[in-house]
Amino acid sequence: MKSLEELRKEYEDYKARGLKLDMSRGKPCREQLELSMPMLDTLDSKSVMAAEDGTDTRNYGVLFGIPECRALMGEMLGVPADNVVVFGNSSLNVMFDVLGHAFHHGIMGGTPWCRLEKPVKWLCVVPGYDRHFGVSQYWGCENVCVNMLLDGPDMGTIEELVASDEMIKGIWCVPKYSNPTGNSYSDEVVRRMARLKPAAKDFRIFWDNAYGIHHLYDDNRDEILDIISECAKAGNPDMVYEFASTSKISFPGAGVACMAASAANIEDFKKQMNFQTIGHDKINQLRHVKYFRETESLDVHMRRHANILRPKFQMVANIFDDELFEIKNRGLVRWTVPKGGYFISLDVPKGCAKKVVKLCADAGVKLTGAGATYPGGYDPEDRNIRIAPSFPPLDELETATRLLCLCVQLCVAEQDGF
Repeated sequence: MKSLEELRKEYEDYKARGLKLDMSRGKPCREQLELSMPMLDTLDSKSVMAAEDGTDTRNYGVLFGIPECRALMGEMLGVPADNVVVFGNSSLNVMFDVLGHAFHHGIMGGTPWCRLEKPVKWLCVVPGYDRHFGVSQYWGCENVCVNMLLDGPDMGTIEELVASDEMIKGIWCVPKYSNPTGNSYSDEVVRRMARLKPAAKDFRIFWDNAYGIHHLYDDNRDEILDIISECAKAGNPDMVYEFASTSKISFPGAGVACMAASAANIEDFKKQMNFQTIGHDKINQLRHVKYFRETESLDVHMRRHANILRPKFQMVANIFDDELFEIKNRGLVRWTVPKGGYFISLDVPKGCAKKVVKLCADAGVKLTGAGATYPGGYDPEDRNIRIAPSFPPLDELETATRLLCLCVQLCVAEQDGF
C-alpha cells in the first residue's frame, strides 16, 4: 500500500477536480428507465379500457385490483392471484399502512398496539434497509437488531426472541438479494421463519420481496422458497405479509405495488381499505398487464435491466479487488459480491465508516450515510457502508469507486501511522 504522504497527495488531487458524483441511493439509471418507455404506448384514447372481467378501468371500484394484474403480480411472486391485493405505486406505502392498521385497530380483532401497556418491539435484520427501520420507528416501535448471516438472518436469535417476548410483534425481511448485502435466505432459513412460535399471537413477518426477479446473471440465480405456502405448511398461514412492486421493473414513480397474504389477512385489511380508497389506478394496472403479457415478458425485460447493471457491479467488484486486496488480506475490510439486487455491502475498518463517507463527500462523491443500514442510523461498529452502483454512468462510477477505495486506504494508513 502507498505511504500516508502519497495517499494524502492523491486525495488532494481528487478534491481539486471539483467532482459532483452521487452514489447514495439505489435508483435505476436513465438507460433502465428508457426500457419501459414503450409501455406508455400500450394504451391511448382509442384503446379498449375494459379489464378481462368487463370492468371499466377509467371508473371507480375494484378494491383489490383488476384480476389480470393480480394474476401478473401473483406470477411474479409465485403465489395464487386470490392471495394478492394490488395497490398504487409504492410497496413501502403499503407496509406503512399495514403497520398503522395494526397500531390503531389491531390485527384480526386483537388489541390495537397503541393501547398496549408496553411499547411494541420490532426485529430489524442488520445491516438492512433504512426506510424499513424508519417506518417501525415512526409508529413508536423499539427496533431490535438481529445480525444478517451468509444464508439469511440469525434464526437462533430470532426464534429465542419471539418465543420469549410477547411485545415482539414483527420482523422486517428482504429475503432475496437483500438490501444491502445481496444475500438470499436459504431454504432452511425460510422454513425456520415459517415455523416460528411467537409469544405474540398477532406477530407478523413483513416479507419485502423487493428484488425477487432482479437477477444479474442468467446462469447463476438465487432462488428462495415461497414463504406464503411454507407458513401454511407449518400451521401459521396468517403469520406473513409479503410485499413487492414493479418500482425497479417499470417506473419507480409509476409502478404497481402489491401485498400477498392469507385470505384471513386480506379480509382483515379490507376493513381499512373500505374507508381508505374506492380503488387504485386501474389504468396503470391495465397498462402493466398489456405490456408484460402482450408485448414483452417480465423475464426478457429483466434480462435487459441486468445487461445494464451487470457491468457496473462487476466494475465495483474489480476495483475493490484491485485497490483493497492488501487491506482485505489483513482482515480489515470485506464486501459482498451479490448475484442480483441493487446494492453491495462494504465493511471498512471498525470506527472508520463515518470518516470514509465524509472524506468522499469532501472530495465530491456522495455515498449513503454511514450507519444508515442500522436502526436510528447507529452502527455500533461504525463499519458498514451501502454501495449503490446502479445510477451513475460507468465512467462516473469508476471515479467514485476509486476515490472510495482511496479514502479507505487513507483511513488505514492513518491508523497504522505511516
